[in-house]
Amino acid sequence: MSIFVDKNTMLLVQGITGKEGQFHTRQCIAYGTNIVAGVTPGKGGQKMDDVPVFNSVQTAVKETGANCSLIFVPPPFAADAIMEAADGGVDLIVAITEGIPVMDMMKVKNYIQNKPVRLIGPNCPGIITPGECKVGIMPAPIHKPGGPIGVISRSGTLTYEVVYQLTLQDIGQTTCLGIGGDPVNGTNFIDCLDAFQKNDDTTGIVMVGEIGGNSEEDAAEFIKANVTKPVVGFIAGLTAPPGRRMGHAGAIISGKSGTGQAKIAAMKDCGIHVCENLGTLGELCAKVF
Repeated sequence: MSIFVDKNTMLLVQGITGKEGQFHTRQCIAYGTNIVAGVTPGKGGQKMDDVPVFNSVQTAVKETGANCSLIFVPPPFAADAIMEAADGGVDLIVAITEGIPVMDMMKVKNYIQNKPVRLIGPNCPGIITPGECKVGIMPAPIHKPGGPIGVISRSGTLTYEVVYQLTLQDIGQTTCLGIGGDPVNGTNFIDCLDAFQKNDDTTGIVMVGEIGGNSEEDAAEFIKANVTKPVVGFIAGLTAPPGRRMGHAGAIISGKSGTGQAKIAAMKDCGIHVCENLGTLGELCAKVF
């Protein structure tokens, strides 16, 4: 049992005929993901390998029954692609695209808030249920199926590092996802924590945050009040200078807000097992879990 995606997920890829879209579609198919359609306006009727391409999400969903969309559309057009997917009838949208303007994402957030759809991302690695379904750009071989640990992260590459360390400790994962590091995104820490708490197969959670914003503090309070499973936490970016953006658009410290030290203190106060040395996270998880 997993959260959000599993072996029954029927995936369509928006931007499937582009370089990135083609490469990662093939990687997902090789992992066993059921990709039923691609969408590129003006290229309907073509195929990408054996995957049929449609002009619109609505047509693709109607013809194939797709219930999830993976987006590889360039930043100037990505917001429209997300809103098209929301209108098209899918249940889950995974937006990989980096560099979508904040104002565009504010429009998207407002547009989808009353629609029956979940957005993961943008600027994220996606989501994977090991052994069942890969919807994103993460390296598949580092994941271990059949395990009890859920992984949530604001950082893509740190998601991979955490997963690899868990696998080296022979600790498998239920579902691993990156929620993205932009200031405005879809699914947040609390959404994932709530889903993992309700997931019977998940017995522990790893949460990777970073400087900037207050989502980690909010998540810590939620964990204290609602999560009965052990949580291991890590905060990236402790050495970043105040006022300078470090990689992610959301990873910026302003005054006393968003500092790594404040986040670590909040996590410890709420009973989270905080790892302060990323290189030992796997060992800590082995002890805690």
